[in-house]
Amino acid sequence: MAQGLMAASLPDHNVASAGLEAMVGRPADPTARELLEQRGIRIDQHRAQQINLDLCQRADLILVMDREQKRAIQDRYLFAAGKVFRLCEFSDEDVPDPYRAQRDVFERSLALIEGGASQWAQRISRVSS
Repeated sequence: MAQGLMAASLPDHNVASAGLEAMVGRPADPTARELLEQRGIRIDQHRAQQINLDLCQRADLILVMDREQKRAIQDRYLFAAGKVFRLCEFSDEDVPDPYRAQRDVFERSLALIEGGASQWAQRISRVSS
């Protein structure tokens, strides 16, 4: 959901999604696809991938959902420490993982993701313009 929102907000930027425990090759959850389609964003082509050294090296910014993910990436890829931030860093919130959860958890996560993505997109647009 975060990749879809960020890519829609920053069409001139390369936005990729990867997970620490991604189910490689799997499409986005149907509930996530439906919620984003309601916002005019299609993520049908999304396929899960694992975060790796190459992605971290190429990334200018790595946004994660929670403190645990931030710590795990910084521990695994020491060089990335200065470019890893939580999506909701500015509101000091973690985004709960809605995997296998009810729709209300997806909606709550998406609300947090929308807020964080909007703040990051504004900052990125200011810096890159």
